[in-house]
Amino acid sequence: MARTRYASDRGLTSRMLVTMFLLGLVYVVFVGAFFVIAPKWGGIALAVAVVFLLAQYFFSDRLTLFAMHGREVSPEEAPELHGVIDRICAMSDAPKPKVAIADTDVPNAFATGRNQKKAVVCVTTGLLRRLDPVELEGVLAHEMAHVAHRDVAVMTIASFLGVCAGLITRFGLEWGLWGGFNRRDNNDQNTGLILLMVVAVSAVAYAISFLLTRALSRYRELSADRAAALLTGRPSALASALTKVSGEIARIPSRDLRSAEPFNAFFFAPALTKGFSVSALFSTHPSLDKRLAQLQKISGQLGRGE
Repeated sequence: MARTRYASDRGLTSRMLVTMFLLGLVYVVFVGAFFVIAPKWGGIALAVAVVFLLAQYFFSDRLTLFAMHGREVSPEEAPELHGVIDRICAMSDAPKPKVAIADTDVPNAFATGRNQKKAVVCVTTGLLRRLDPVELEGVLAHEMAHVAHRDVAVMTIASFLGVCAGLITRFGLEWGLWGGFNRRDNNDQNTGLILLMVVAVSAVAYAISFLLTRALSRYRELSADRAAALLTGRPSALASALTKVSGEIARIPSRDLRSAEPFNAFFFAPALTKGFSVSALFSTHPSLDKRLAQLQKISGQLGRGE
């Protein structure tokens, strides 16, 4: 964690370390099995996955802003927004990130960038219209906690196994559907069997890494909530913002939410469409009740002077 005044949480940190250890263990097993089953394809698959990882790591700020139609704004263009960011930087002793605004009615915010020098904090116009200055400060303190904790870098590295396994599974299935599983001579049958084994191992590795990465993401959201509440000393303001944003998201048209859902891992609150969805089962964020319960506990601790 970068040297700022954001508070750490040993309990959450230990759970994140355990999750990262398990991800590393799955990665080692996956790579070992892959190179045993198909040593000729191992180098190619690994090289493709590394390219994706490096692109996401080094260009996450630009890619995310571009995808969300966000643009960097100057202090003259958004003086109130810059003022809130400046106050948080003074409280946390953190360098000021770039400030951006995305023109969408979906009320949300996100932080991106692999380190503090490359960090960008972006808010939507929908969020700016709905929150008062104190609530906005809580949300932005949460997002800047992600920057201080280097969450983008951590989640990019953590998702590497899932990206690698997912690519192999997808390409393997597509090749198999074009006849790779149904070769008739002995050599081709062996190739089809190897391909089938690679797809099976990759699919299992992807499923496990997916669950572990989602768990890690939920831990980091709780950690950012806690750090922001302790920094500002106003957990009730963050709780109010969470409640308001979650309620307003429920009123956003499903079409707009579907376009925003791919970026849930970055958002302050997930943009979930109404009804049953995989995102609700394997969410990147803890439930609203869990986040509010933690903030209520922190509020009690601050009230007792702990």
